[in-house]
Amino acid sequence: MDAAEAWFYVAAWSELLGRSQSSAGPRPAVVAVAALPDEPLARLLSQDTIAWLLEDRVFSAAFFDQLSAYDNLPQVLVILQTLREADPRRFAAYSQLALAIALVYDSPPPRDWPHAQVSAKVLPRVLPPPLEAFNFLVDADQRGVTLHKLTTLPASELKFAVDFVASFDDLVWAQKSLHFTLAQLPKSYDSVRYRTDRLNARQYAWPGDSYDLPRIYSEGGICVDQAYFATQAGKAKGVPTLLFRGEGQDGRHAWFGYLGTGKKWVLDAGRYAEQRYVTGVAHDPQTWADLSDHELQFLSEGFHQLPPYQQSRPWELFAKLYLQLGQTKEAAAAARRAIACERRNLEAWETLLAVNADVDFKTREQLLGEAAAAFQRYPDLNARFLRALAASLRSRGEATAAETEERAIARKNQTGRTDLTVEQAAAAISQMMENTPLSEQLLLYKQTLQRYGKGAGMDFYDRVVRPFVRRLASQGHASEAKTALAQARLVLKPDPDSQLDQEMTELAEKLK
Repeated sequence: MDAAEAWFYVAAWSELLGRSQSSAGPRPAVVAVAALPDEPLARLLSQDTIAWLLEDRVFSAAFFDQLSAYDNLPQVLVILQTLREADPRRFAAYSQLALAIALVYDSPPPRDWPHAQVSAKVLPRVLPPPLEAFNFLVDADQRGVTLHKLTTLPASELKFAVDFVASFDDLVWAQKSLHFTLAQLPKSYDSVRYRTDRLNARQYAWPGDSYDLPRIYSEGGICVDQAYFATQAGKAKGVPTLLFRGEGQDGRHAWFGYLGTGKKWVLDAGRYAEQRYVTGVAHDPQTWADLSDHELQFLSEGFHQLPPYQQSRPWELFAKLYLQLGQTKEAAAAARRAIACERRNLEAWETLLAVNADVDFKTREQLLGEAAAAFQRYPDLNARFLRALAASLRSRGEATAAETEERAIARKNQTGRTDLTVEQAAAAISQMMENTPLSEQLLLYKQTLQRYGKGAGMDFYDRVVRPFVRRLASQGHASEAKTALAQARLVLKPDPDSQLDQEMTELAEKLK
């Protein structure tokens, strides 16, 4: 199997480099790209670079493991060629770093990255030139400035270290002025003085005309500024970091995560446990889509490094290749072999489900049930497959069975993962709003509030209460909207003067 995997990468590169550039861009909905020529991708690379790619199995494994449908493949290859052409030896020594930069810098970031509480005029959302970012981190690593040895980290983690938004001047300032060890990095969050006056004035957007790190350090800020400061300070020293945002019991909050000692992710730096921020969401710098702290925890779990998973990977790769070639029987068999080696190989399950996309309902539902059972310990993934199962059941008229699966999700996550029960509630309310008599809407809303609202806090308000109340008001049902909001206040029980209390009061005033 070892030799087969090596030949697989040769075949994969041959297939990829033979594709036309015009057909190899990202998903159209992700980012607008200029028209690309109808020439093979191989034209973007030198013969020397192609030979190096074919020979380096470790790089090939990382490349095909990390590549996603969201990547602008022609630009990824252009960046890799640029970095290697500048210094082949340096590129070879830091090839995982080069790959991380290519996967992140292939498309521009969104306007709300890394957070939306500072204007684009004060903080332009522009990534630096790829070669400058590469040289900045390599130089820092070779001078001993970084808190991780960058040659020991894979591209899957380095991609969270290369997404600079602070200027290089700011990053150099952080290297020289902030003296935290890796274990002490959470102190960088608290080193920014908290501005209670801004919170009391509800001044959530940055008020200054500069968002430089020294300015934030001297003037202080609110939680989102503290998290921004900490993430950029970490990246300046080669530490993968993410800025998380989330809803708690009585308000919204921002904190950060970082790759800590022993290469273990710390996902709660600056997070307040008593507010029960059950899920934090950050931007994945490769796709610019949302990535939850729970997803990141799963991706970084130790089983990915163990022999069972390593044995399952070649079968998973062959399953994908067979599927691409239209050989569905062989794809299904290879995916099953991958799952037999390691039941938690998520991509193998997704390939198996893709192979069985058009089979009869019961066969697919059985597969979804198997997948849900395989990820019993991972609430997000378990819920994802159970929701798909419920949707399939409902589509063929099995409403009672579908409700049983949906209630199972809520029951499992009622205490530890209220965000998943809120997601379930939001989906139910959204579906109910269409073509449902008002009396039924009000009854289901009240039932949903009683079943899912207790202890759910701000997240439930944002995703269930406010949309429903606004919808009622927009349809001319002002009295019912006021009642629905009052019912929510009794169940959610916001603390006086908390963000949740203030927002519910504001909405009540608007309804008047």
